Amino acid sequence: MQKEVNALAWMSTSDFFEEFCLQISKAVQGQFSSTLIPVFNLTGTVVHTNLGRASLPAEAVESMVTAATHATNLEYDLSSGKRGDRDSHLERAICEMTGAEAATVVNNNAAAVLLVLNTLALNKEVIISRGELVEIGGAFRIPDVMESAHCTLREIGTTNRTHLKDYAAAISDDTGLLMKVHTSNYEIRGFTNSVPESELSKLAQERDIPFVSDLGSGSLVDLRQFNLPYEPTVSDTVEMGADLITFSGDKLLGGPQAGIIVGKRELIERVKSNPLKRALRVDKITLAALLAVINIYKDPDRLESRLPMLADLARPVAEIEKIAARVIVPISERLVEKAVVTMQTCKSQIGSGALPLDLMESRALCITPIAEKGKTDEALQRLSSAFRALPKPVIGRVSDGRLLFDLRCLRDVDEFLGQLDDLSGLD
Repeated sequence: MQKEVNALAWMSTSDFFEEFCLQISKAVQGQFSSTLIPVFNLTGTVVHTNLGRASLPAEAVESMVTAATHATNLEYDLSSGKRGDRDSHLERAICEMTGAEAATVVNNNAAAVLLVLNTLALNKEVIISRGELVEIGGAFRIPDVMESAHCTLREIGTTNRTHLKDYAAAISDDTGLLMKVHTSNYEIRGFTNSVPESELSKLAQERDIPFVSDLGSGSLVDLRQFNLPYEPTVSDTVEMGADLITFSGDKLLGGPQAGIIVGKRELIERVKSNPLKRALRVDKITLAALLAVINIYKDPDRLESRLPMLADLARPVAEIEKIAARVIVPISERLVEKAVVTMQTCKSQIGSGALPLDLMESRALCITPIAEKGKTDEALQRLSSAFRALPKPVIGRVSDGRLLFDLRCLRDVDEFLGQLDDLSGLD
């Protein structure tokens, strides 16, 4: 605060007092305001982990508010007047969408995998292909999850080729389960081989051991109907015979952060009986949001218009170009003599490890700073910082000496343009 007072020393008494009160007000507000604030995601990554992943539909938000502001029948059976099961609110809807016998929900997919492994393979071996020992965000690795679940990893095959005979040869009295992990965050091409779920399911049945499939992102519908790349659906994996399937609620499903486990009823009951389930369960607000999102899937004809994540993924290029045409002139005028602003073709990605090699055509504002030789990087950082310091921060990406704003996820253009006068620190 002393710095601000010194900066005001030259003002008149009345101006000083007014500005001093303003600074005090800002300081006090800063002490009581939340550090979790909305931002414009113009990174080109639609489901961005660092920016909160999927935006929820209005129905989910309304359900969350209702659950948060009222006492609910979270674990209360209204018909019997006795204690109920919180999973009961979601299980029927999930099973209807996936074809599974039963379902349960925990706080994220890593927790779902951990819980399944700890329940079915405690102190036993888990057989998995070397090509599926993936690492997801935050250096979180499948082998580490297995160790935390007190399982022994049994690697088979090679990085690029694994065969059914490799699984069969590895099965022993120490085997807890067979596991297949969908490598959604990378892809191996060329001389490759992977065993289909249907064949693994048959082998597991013959040897009387469970077969678990971790889909990672997980999708409830075939994305090709929205002109998006194919991603295995949960219902397809159920039909191929997986005993248990784990997937996320906040990636391709477009809901809140959650880990969903579906499959055979007997195995789901064993998972729910694990003491870890209580530590990993979700609260009433998450349940309310997830149920609202799943119910939206029951109306497939309006899915694209009602689910924000899918609307952004399937947004037509022509619509994005119209947005670019609206914003390019005002930004150019605001950055006159500071930067050159152009529109260019770019590629958006789904994000959060889903289909990393499949990109969607989009349009971006390309902001190139005007700076003296040798000072381009400094000017670029000032530009990026200035946009991040706006009342609603604008997050883009820096590439090849330019600041890029992919406009695929820009919806509220008026709000975006309305705060341009607040840009500062560009000199």
